[in-house]
Amino acid sequence: MTKRGAPPQFEIAFGELPGGREEREVLGVAALDRMLKQLVEGATQNVRVSGEVRGTSRATSGHIYFALKDEREDALIDCVMYRGATSRGGPRIVDGARVVVEGRVTVYAPRGRLQLVAEGVLDIGRGELLAALERLKVALAAEGLFDPAQKKPLPREPRRIAVLTSRDGAAIHDIRRVAFARGPIEILLVPTPVQGQGAGERIARALRWADRLPDIDVIVVTRGGGSLEDLAAYNDETLVRAIAAADKPIVTAIGHEIDTSLADLAADVRAATPSQAAELLVPSVEDRRSTLEHLTRRLGSSVRHRLTQHRRALELIERKLARPRDRLDSASQRLDDDLEALRRSMERALRVRRDGLADARRRLSAEDPRRVLATARGRLEALSPRLEAALHRRLEARRAELGEAAARLDALSPLAVLSRGYAIATTAGRVVRRASEVTAGDVVDVRLGEGSLRARVESSDGG
Repeated sequence: MTKRGAPPQFEIAFGELPGGREEREVLGVAALDRMLKQLVEGATQNVRVSGEVRGTSRATSGHIYFALKDEREDALIDCVMYRGATSRGGPRIVDGARVVVEGRVTVYAPRGRLQLVAEGVLDIGRGELLAALERLKVALAAEGLFDPAQKKPLPREPRRIAVLTSRDGAAIHDIRRVAFARGPIEILLVPTPVQGQGAGERIARALRWADRLPDIDVIVVTRGGGSLEDLAAYNDETLVRAIAAADKPIVTAIGHEIDTSLADLAADVRAATPSQAAELLVPSVEDRRSTLEHLTRRLGSSVRHRLTQHRRALELIERKLARPRDRLDSASQRLDDDLEALRRSMERALRVRRDGLADARRRLSAEDPRRVLATARGRLEALSPRLEAALHRRLEARRAELGEAAARLDALSPLAVLSRGYAIATTAGRVVRRASEVTAGDVVDVRLGEGSLRARVESSDGG
């Protein structure tokens, strides 16, 4: 007997087929699936599993299918979150996210597949793949590869489009179907892989080759949707740099509207789907007709406006030239008036200049240089004796002052004191004022009234 709440125990044995030595019950596949489902669900109620989200897909029913990958070991389990669980909200399930899924493990009988039914999801950060992608995105953005200012405009009516995608994929068929239905266009298919090892570098080489073709107007890089791993080629750094460095405009249509790759960020224009890319590049017949009608209306309006302007200008000219003789007579009269005014102005100017010249002559006559020079010479001769006498008196006064100052200086001079028999004694450059400043044996320099001598102290009475 099993404990209450514990899963029942089953024994699955393989015996011989009927007709052998032992008869055993033979289970159908559905019965075996039901047995496994009951066993698994009983042991995994409200289980919590952590891992990195891979291979996300959303069905039209609202269910979300994905897989959880162990980040440390090579292990994977399929998961499903039914519409009822998704409507309760929670973190968005995207490839590369690290999550904790709460739910139960079951066996999906129609396919005999073990899967985790998610009833709740907790976001716990980014997975290794998503984190590496984010680091590359930040680095390329810092270099300016995603700068909107560097985006090139699309040609209004391209004649030839190069499409880089798989030869057998749905993307090229969608582009051809939509483009050919909208108008005349040439499409050059450049077959490239859309996923797998080295796909990014191969797409980049194909893009550089197409970019060198002289008759290509725009390049489309496209593929269908897929998981983060499926779109890895379009997150390849080599391809992203090739898109950013291309001379021709680049349109990307990678995955679906919810999928955004680094190639989309580097492209000049990003389309949500391959069909939308064709719609962006190829104007429809209706669009062309509407544009032509609009331009025709604008041209007609512009022509009518210009004709009206020219007609008004012509009428104005005709009014001005209605009586040419009157205009000529009026102009001739204005010329006579101008000539008379010019004559009067020149006469006034000549009078002013003539009066100025006469005044200058009178002033020049009054200021005859010979007369001015003779007057100055007379004044100079009168002032010379007075100047000499004044200089003589000032010199005598300065000489007397100098003699008095020399006498006072001589009275205060130390040399005068020495000449009366006094002497100055110094030792080590210092004047000796008291006997206590030297001791027996010290050498002193003695300055006399005439000359000097060096003496040694025999004794000192310092007091």
